[in-house]
Amino acid sequence: MEDDAKLSGSAKGQQAVFRFAPSPNGYLHLGHAASALKNFEMARRVGGRFLLRIEDIDVGRAREDFVEAIFEDLSWLGLSWEEPVLRQSEHFADYQLAADQLNERGLIYPCFATRSQIKAAVEVSGQSLDPDGGPIYPGLHRGLDEEEIKRRKRAGEAFAMRIHMAKAVDLVRQKVGDQLSYLEKAADGSEVRVICDPMLWGDVVLQRKDVPTSYHLAVVVDDARQGITHVVRGTDLQPATSIHRLLQVMLGLPEPIYLHHELVRDERGSKLSKSDASTSLRSLRKAGQTREDILRKLRRLPGLDLN
Repeated sequence: MEDDAKLSGSAKGQQAVFRFAPSPNGYLHLGHAASALKNFEMARRVGGRFLLRIEDIDVGRAREDFVEAIFEDLSWLGLSWEEPVLRQSEHFADYQLAADQLNERGLIYPCFATRSQIKAAVEVSGQSLDPDGGPIYPGLHRGLDEEEIKRRKRAGEAFAMRIHMAKAVDLVRQKVGDQLSYLEKAADGSEVRVICDPMLWGDVVLQRKDVPTSYHLAVVVDDARQGITHVVRGTDLQPATSIHRLLQVMLGLPEPIYLHHELVRDERGSKLSKSDASTSLRSLRKAGQTREDILRKLRRLPGLDLN
């Protein structure tokens, strides 16, 4: 059980604010239900707020019927949330402003390389993998001069904006005067400062070629915009916290408290996927399972601590 007194102890007596932020590119599954319920119950226990955010920056995959299904599934689980619901696709201009701040300080740069070019360069250089298992960007266009950048832009070449990670880390070290870290709370209420290592990710994309943001940039801007005090999410996202803390410091955004809970896994021990329709809440409902059946199943899982 969480230590509720510690949990609600946001800075200066601030009311705790939690959020659940799914992407509408598929139906919610048991893993989503666990995370949503975890946030909802933690907010309820400490008299905090619970927000729902639709992370639909992937305009090519986001669908309105999936948005409606999210509302329906969460309501079926007995959850309620504050209105209006923030939709990231309506705030691209805000993410652009944040990126502009970084660009003005020379912390991001345009990358015109295609996926095939990056793949070929990685194969030659033998680059290591990032925490998500993807190849670390080999720095193809990190050193392009201004004239070359202008020429490519005039030619209409598509580009993404990548963070100059080494330069960003140096700047943040000057700002924090110590190692970059975040406060992580465990299920028993204990807490520890976790040291961040953003360099493990290399020069990650902060603005995609098709939209003016990435998950990393949008999530820190929105957490600050919505006053999120507690970020409660699965352990699969814990490595990305190093990037998020880096961006929070660079953009002067507040630091939330983090709690990363265990994932719900299938019979093979693999992380659940939206592509596996058999684990979706909709499929389970159609198979005759009730809300109480779902709650009983999730409460038996270790590390979730659901009431």
